[in-house]
Amino acid sequence: MKTDEKILKEIQTLPNQMQEEVMDFIESLRKRQEMKRKGKPTFVWAGSLKDLRNQYTSVELQHKISELRSSNK
Repeated sequence: MKTDEKILKEIQTLPNQMQEEVMDFIESLRKRQEMKRKGKPTFVWAGSLKDLRNQYTSVELQHKISELRSSNK
């Protein structure tokens, strides 16, 4: 019996709720695989707001971002 047939057979023996958990796990594995393909983040944006450093503190920026997120809901 092929591996994929064996996996399907095993999954079919599980209750529906556990089959859903298996699907969730498969999706998380797929996402992890996609992240590996894309590579690590490069942070090329780092320092792009340095011209504003004298105008705002990091806390002020965090509050502003929070306000913007709240208004977009």
